[in-house]
Amino acid sequence: MTNAYDALTSMFDGEGGQEYLGEQVSMAQHMLQTGRAAREAGAPTALVVAAVLHDVGHFSGAISGRELMSGNNNHHDDIAAAWLSTWFDADVTEPVRLHVAAKRYLCATDPTYYDKLSDASKFTMSVQGGSMSGEEISEFAAEPFAEAACQLRKFDDIGKNPDAPVVTLADFRADIDALDRTLSA
Repeated sequence: MTNAYDALTSMFDGEGGQEYLGEQVSMAQHMLQTGRAAREAGAPTALVVAAVLHDVGHFSGAISGRELMSGNNNHHDDIAAAWLSTWFDADVTEPVRLHVAAKRYLCATDPTYYDKLSDASKFTMSVQGGSMSGEEISEFAAEPFAEAACQLRKFDDIGKNPDAPVVTLADFRADIDALDRTLSA
């Protein structure tokens, strides 16, 4: 079985160079900047890894990121979490699975959050269901990884700076390897 880092390297080096949903960074740059934001905030290793990997569902999803921008929800959050579960436990995969719901939750519970989103994130939120209803808010808040997903979502918002210093997947290898179950088996 291929370890997580090797599988991710080919994705980041290949599809990772593609445009990221109308943002001014590539998909790989976005995810790596998100990971750097998590690390700089002192997040636990699992959340740093989740931040680096949160959008891999755009790489491997049945509906591409471009189709998401055309109005078709690609459920990249669920796809990413399922794919990542090959290597990682819930402390990585669950914040990834919940990061879209966290955006919807934060928009519903923080009146200033929506205005902080990029134009592309505002558009995709409308495709992904918009702000949560009261019942959805309660259900999300009861999720064991809801807080981690909200933290991930806020790091996600930071990772869209075309002028940010370059960070590479290799900068996160030790964290990825430390949590990869296949390396400790």
